[in-house]
Amino acid sequence: MNRKALLGLCLTAVLSAAVSTAGCNRDSDSGAGGASTPVVGVDYPRSDTDFWNSYIKYVPPSAKELGIELKTSNSQNDIANLISNTQAFMSQGVKGVVMAPQDTAAIAPTLDQLADRKIPVVTIDTRPDTGKVFMVVRADNRAYGTKACQFLGTKLGGKGKVVMLQGDLASVNGRDRTEAFNECMKKDFPGIQVFGEATDWKGDVAATKLQTRFTSDPDIKGIYMQSSFALSGTLQILKQRGLQVPPTDPKHVFVVSNDGIPEELKNIQGGLIDATVSQPADLYAKYGLLYAKAAIDGKTFQPGPTDHGSTIIQVRDGVLEDQLAAPLVTLDGAAIGGQPTTKFDDKSLWGNNV
Repeated sequence: MNRKALLGLCLTAVLSAAVSTAGCNRDSDSGAGGASTPVVGVDYPRSDTDFWNSYIKYVPPSAKELGIELKTSNSQNDIANLISNTQAFMSQGVKGVVMAPQDTAAIAPTLDQLADRKIPVVTIDTRPDTGKVFMVVRADNRAYGTKACQFLGTKLGGKGKVVMLQGDLASVNGRDRTEAFNECMKKDFPGIQVFGEATDWKGDVAATKLQTRFTSDPDIKGIYMQSSFALSGTLQILKQRGLQVPPTDPKHVFVVSNDGIPEELKNIQGGLIDATVSQPADLYAKYGLLYAKAAIDGKTFQPGPTDHGSTIIQVRDGVLEDQLAAPLVTLDGAAIGGQPTTKFDDKSLWGNNV
């Protein structure tokens, strides 16, 4: 790792955490952002969840550490806003863009426009369905679904009914988590009936659909929330129905979430939910900006393991994805269903350090 650059120059210290590059740009002072302070536009996808609010807080200190000047916007889960915000970035002369498109299909024309202007793009958390980006920084979302399946399937002994509160199936994340969960259940736990409820990543929609599902199927024994957006409504419904009981109680409904926000970790400790997958909000901010700066500086990357515990894969021609670690978090940290887990109070979890 950290290959020495051509003519004895080394990669900057901020890039030492990344995987090997193809070598430094000789003429690093020329063009946009070489030796000068690069200007990067960062669009925050939304600010109505604890996870994304945490990500927003991590971005400015990460930019300061990397020597990046920020231009920021917030698209509020609206693709039209994201497109408009990106147009504004271009008019402001940014040299790179970091975004997290929630509609991973509709962003393609904007990516083409940025590519035409030679403005590199790094996407966070989501991967565009088409279009060119310099790097995708996300965790393996199919693994999210598989980990949730193995947890619930094992806890339920392979029998019963579970509700999956899906995100938006227009998002690659919603599709990945849904497909992996369903495939795992069909293969490993065919005795479990899965009710998929599309929610568009909206908490009120999730609560309404969960309440309706409990009315028609009061013997639900497991819930998979594809994000913490559904946490508050889910807990309220379980409390109203008298189902917030210890796991040893036959009435207990096992709940596994995704995100790893502080509230989820506290709820695991308190027995209100049973597990979550910790999605690395801190590392999304750090490596999203790091790769944006690398792109501006003319660095390149190849598939393979990194020295920050992740793996870069090639998802299609010209698109690389750095799949950051996202552990399954439980009360005791014991392995379950063949899946290793991390104890809820482990200090390596970003949710314990905010």
